[in-house]
This record gives sequence, C-alpha cells and structure tokens, in this order.
Amino acid sequence: MRVRIFLDFWNFQLNWNTRTNRSLINWIMVPSVLLEQSKKVIGKSGLDASLTFEEIRVYTSYACDNENDRKLKNWLSSFLAKQTGFTVQIRERHSRQKPIFCGSCRSEIATCPKCSMPFTHAAEKGVDSAICIDLMALAWEQAYDAAILVSSDADFVPAVQHLQAKGLKIINATWQGHGHHLAQSCWASFNIDDIITSLKR
Repeated sequence: MRVRIFLDFWNFQLNWNTRTNRSLINWIMVPSVLLEQSKKVIGKSGLDASLTFEEIRVYTSYACDNENDRKLKNWLSSFLAKQTGFTVQIRERHSRQKPIFCGSCRSEIATCPKCSMPFTHAAEKGVDSAICIDLMALAWEQAYDAAILVSSDADFVPAVQHLQAKGLKIINATWQGHGHHLAQSCWASFNIDDIITSLKR
C-alpha cells in the first residue's frame, strides 16, 4: 500500500510539549516511526502490512507578529521543508484584540492588569481545510492507498468517512485521551504516546 502522511503540526506539537516537558523531536524519524507503528496495526488485522512511503505533508500556521513564531517559520522553511519526502504548508495568522470575559461579574477585561498590554488572539485559519482538500485531491488523483492522519480533530470525520466509503484506508495517529470520534471513524488508529521514545532527539 502506498502511504501518505498528513500531520497537523500544532495539534501534534502542543500535545507533545505537554507530555514530554518540551523535549526535542527528531523530525527526520517521524515518517518512518509512524509507518512502522501503522504496519503493526495493519498486521494485527491479518492483512499484508507492506507499506510504501510516498510523502509526509506538514500543515501549520504562525503569528507574523510573534518573534518565536517567525523563528519557527524560518526553521520550517529552511530545514524541514528541505528534508526528503517532506512537504510543508505554512499559513499566516494575524493577532487581533480579544478581551477576556468574566463569567462571575459578567464584565470584559481588555488589558492585562499587570503589564497593561491588550489581550490578543491569533486564530489558526485554513489548516484543517487545507488537510481536507489535500486528502480529497490526492485521493482523486489515486496518489495513495492509505493515509496516516496525525490529528485529534473531529472536524476530519466527514472527510474520513467519505474516503473510506471509496475504499481508502485512513489510519489515525492520535494522543491518548484525545480525538475519540476521529479515531473511531478511521479504519485503524494508534496512540502517539506509545512511540514518544522513538521520536525523541
């Protein structure tokens, strides 16, 4: 089976940070480790677990007014996107002021009481839709037989159900305690928690 990997960067990275105390990830190993774990899952079903890696697509966004995010964008563009088999899609996020609402006194707080800076929010836009579009478009082009979807987001459930109705197999790599609906909708799933050691630098 020809396999393509679709990885939701922030869904993966933020959960990784929580579970590993911000340990570094060996990104070069990510495709092979995910593929190996998928082989084990497929093997348990009694099917042939012969998989051919085609590509890993990493989808992310960055806040253009955040220095750390700009550094991340530079690393993604100058390093990760140049690795064999990697394609990286980066979308820009713009911060906007967003007051905090207090449920007790029913009032909004627009600025931090300590530093007086306004509360802002940079919503991630377009990443989920980009993943869905690529899942569908590459399936239409018959570019894969199975996909490894690295996310816990239930928004992918309709796309997964549609693709699997067409005979494709979607394997969900998710985090323990997250993404039950997506994992249940996929043909197979496994917990990323079980492979953390293999992915640490």
